[in-house]
Amino acid sequence: MLEIKSLEDISALSENYEVECKLSAGKDGKGELPKDFWPTYSAFANSYGGDVILGLRETQKGFRLNGISKLQKVLDDLWSTLNDPKKVSINLLQEKNVKSLKVDGCNLIQISIPRALRKQKPVFINNNPLTGTYKRRNTGDFLCDQETVKRMMAEQIEESRDMELLKGYGIEDIDFESFNAYRQVYINRAPDHPWNQLEPILFLKNMGAWRKDRETGAGALTRAGLLMFGQLPSIQEVFPNYMLDYQERPEAKTEARWIDRLTLDGSWSGNLFDFYRKVIKKLTADLKVPFKLEKDLRQDNTLVHDALREALVNSIVHADYTERASVLIVKRPDMFGFRNPGLMRVPKEIAVQGGDSDCRNRLIHQMFRYIGLGEQAGSGIPKIFHGWDSQHWRSPVLYEKERPFEQTLLELRMLDLFPEKIVNELRHMFGSTFDNLSELERLILASAATEQVVTHRRMTEISTDHTHDLTLAFQRLMKAKLLESNGRGRGTVYHLPGQALPSADQTFLESAVMSLADGDPSESSLGHNGASLGHNERNKRGWLTVEGLTKPLIDNLNLVSEDIQQMLMEQAEKARSQQRLNKKEMITIVLNVCSDYYLTQQVLAQLLNRKSLALRKNTLKPLLDQGKLALAFPQTPTHSKQAYTTVNRGGND
Repeated sequence: MLEIKSLEDISALSENYEVECKLSAGKDGKGELPKDFWPTYSAFANSYGGDVILGLRETQKGFRLNGISKLQKVLDDLWSTLNDPKKVSINLLQEKNVKSLKVDGCNLIQISIPRALRKQKPVFINNNPLTGTYKRRNTGDFLCDQETVKRMMAEQIEESRDMELLKGYGIEDIDFESFNAYRQVYINRAPDHPWNQLEPILFLKNMGAWRKDRETGAGALTRAGLLMFGQLPSIQEVFPNYMLDYQERPEAKTEARWIDRLTLDGSWSGNLFDFYRKVIKKLTADLKVPFKLEKDLRQDNTLVHDALREALVNSIVHADYTERASVLIVKRPDMFGFRNPGLMRVPKEIAVQGGDSDCRNRLIHQMFRYIGLGEQAGSGIPKIFHGWDSQHWRSPVLYEKERPFEQTLLELRMLDLFPEKIVNELRHMFGSTFDNLSELERLILASAATEQVVTHRRMTEISTDHTHDLTLAFQRLMKAKLLESNGRGRGTVYHLPGQALPSADQTFLESAVMSLADGDPSESSLGHNGASLGHNERNKRGWLTVEGLTKPLIDNLNLVSEDIQQMLMEQAEKARSQQRLNKKEMITIVLNVCSDYYLTQQVLAQLLNRKSLALRKNTLKPLLDQGKLALAFPQTPTHSKQAYTTVNRGGND
């Protein structure tokens, strides 16, 4: 829970993806639970949780105390409404989640909304999940589309996504080369097991890959059986977005150039078991980890090998194969990256701690475990972290992304906390100043240099220092101009001076997010087609439609139809004709022209008749910081097609 104790804490607040402040004054100015609290409650619950502070007034300089006179009335309304199923689908709050605060004589209410569990989602309001389900994005609460809501409902109901019987899919859809290879591994592991004598269908049945329809008596493959052992055409009939991709890249850069690639090109079966056995050899080849001696015998299988095996299996068994993102595995000289479609079913903190698992594809996981791959429930992620810790490398980065598609990412960097090369570069950049810094400050700079950007949250994973000490260290580095920042509040990211680099998730390029179903297979297989935009096309009216964006993107005013040009020109006429315009009028015009579109900085400069850099500095950046504008590509600040749109949200009560 966010700590609010003083005026300094209030002045440091800013709304972001996990903090929302509301006036809560009501008609009489003495206190009322605001109506727009409930979309925020739904959004935080369906996203990553967050804190709502009631009793603060938003000004141009930040938040100021207003207070709540009728404190008990607001609290009573909160609890009574939470327990009204016609208003809220579920009450996630306990007494510990709601705190009454007194700051400088003013009453505030802090409500800490936890992230809902899979079986509790979607958390919706007004008795209708299709019109009352929200998610948090940057500083706003956004209504979910029906596809997102239905996916939440499917995840809620289905304990495992791979148990479904696929009527009409039989033994002829199996790739027997990979199936026989699996059986041989099984025999080698358990040579005396009675299943070794079974006919193929009975063996598949015992694996969970085949079962009978209880009503008709007809047998068929399960989803797990087809994914694990099937032929590619059959798999893609059931899973049209199915895509597997492995890339080995020659340099520690985010470029899409690769020297080895395995993807669905028709040269191999394309099923999950074959993907695993081909990729694991590539991942562990030439792995620079010292071998160990055990009873005078060389042990080439290290904790790092175990971690890579677990990470690969983990990506496969937790993937949502109905999603549009691909399973993507990246190998670079400095790191390994693993991505699977679908969000985590348990919060990251619980997954890292271990002991609690909620596998999306339990039968596939079981099939891997039968041949000694994949850990017991809840112990896989801790094993990965332990393997990396055994080499004193940087702590793994585990995170989720919801745009353009839901996906989970894991980065394993083979770098020390203070890599010699990075330290030398920092000494060259800052001279003796670097060596005179505290160890924590040097660690922050080394992390920013290594991972391109660093956040307060990331440093809590790397460092054992108290969060308050981390905050002070960041402030000192900023004051000394050794570090620069982007964003505000807990959404702030930090980077080295003059290096506004993309965030860590750019290890996985946007082009590789897409499956072959979304584009030309030959083009997608190149690995470097339009990496900045993902799948997009120019509409007949001249704008770009980009996967994941809810509004059209206009990057060239001359290409859009005349009626749109005219409408935008009319909206911006006052700014274009008057070089001296007061700030409030300029803001109104910018928010107006950006309300229905994403407009690039160049298009805005043309519409408003302003110099591009001055427009960004004086108008666009302040509006971004205030949460009134949003970026089309927030994770890639320097995107070649970066564009701005108005954040459409209701005002605080």
